[in-house]
Amino acid sequence: MASTEYWLISAPGDKTCQQTWEKMNNLTSAQNGLCVNHKFHLPDLKVGTLDQLVGLSDDLAKLDTYVEGVTRKMAGYLGEVLEDQRDKLAENLLANQMDLATYLTRFQWEMAKFPIKQSLRGIVDAINNQVTQIENDLKSKSANYNNLKSNLANMERKQTGSLLTRNLGDLVKKEDFVQNSEYLVTLLVVVPKAFYTDWQAKYEHLSDMVVPRSSRLIFEDSDHGLYTVTLFSKVVDEYKLHARENKFIVREFTYNEEELTAGKNELSKLINDKKRYFGPLVRWLKVNFSECFICWIHVKAIRVFVESVLRYGLPVNFQAILIHPNKKSIKRLRDILNQLYSHLDSSATGGVGETVDIPGLGFNTSEYYPYVYFKINTDMIGEHRP
Repeated sequence: MASTEYWLISAPGDKTCQQTWEKMNNLTSAQNGLCVNHKFHLPDLKVGTLDQLVGLSDDLAKLDTYVEGVTRKMAGYLGEVLEDQRDKLAENLLANQMDLATYLTRFQWEMAKFPIKQSLRGIVDAINNQVTQIENDLKSKSANYNNLKSNLANMERKQTGSLLTRNLGDLVKKEDFVQNSEYLVTLLVVVPKAFYTDWQAKYEHLSDMVVPRSSRLIFEDSDHGLYTVTLFSKVVDEYKLHARENKFIVREFTYNEEELTAGKNELSKLINDKKRYFGPLVRWLKVNFSECFICWIHVKAIRVFVESVLRYGLPVNFQAILIHPNKKSIKRLRDILNQLYSHLDSSATGGVGETVDIPGLGFNTSEYYPYVYFKINTDMIGEHRP
């Protein structure tokens, strides 16, 4: 399986940005085969003032984490909703109808969604608002669907399982019960299989007023049998008490045709509701996963622009490059990039792996290099978390 880790870096233009690209691509990819590189195209974004960029840098770091989190939530919930079709998750996680790697490697700024006439702050706020709205919609849609699923699961559980707890309505017939009698009532009793003989010997004597030979076995599961017994209504409480002393459990059940039909209707309604919600929910998740992923990569694009201007200064002159490293060559690739760009910042190469706190650079981790660097992991299915 191809690696899903990408590095988005930038380096200042030599005489031209094309030269920066050729030199880097030649050393890392053409000569040494350590990675596959793609030019990462950025439009002419509005720079604003240095103060604004420093403020944006910190906000972008938080927004990056937030948007990635929501994107992964969308993917995770789509996997949950697909249930036994979860193996189709990858083919449903697309950005602009492309698989995620293709969208990323062929990245084009979406002018219609994020007009570059706007200030960077305006674009960042628009992304934040859109993703917040999607997250809120996800909360309400998932709550509704999960509620429906759990009601259905509870109802289905009652249709199966032990005779001690399951719904008995679909196991009995009208003729199993005494109907329209003022004095007599038919009880349903759950008897462990080991006590069948016991039951036959005792059921007529657990109280007075039991109709002789009125007990019939109407259903069995692996552990219990369901028996009927008919007796006078006035001794029901006494009968239940003595039955329980003998490990015979009387289930609370009154035969009512209308209620049984309503119960069956409720179950089929829930099954149909779930089917009806499923299609639109999957479509909504696919469309909005795509929206979130697109927003996330645009946040990365803005970050690489802002950090490059802060790091390399004005006028804007840098080349953004998307690197797809070969897993086995990561250390060698880092070494070559450090050699190539060490002149940009002498403090960074000696201290790779040390924690460096740089004001206005949105991070204070060991992931600081002499070139601008952000990691992107497009695996939305595995264990990777932001």
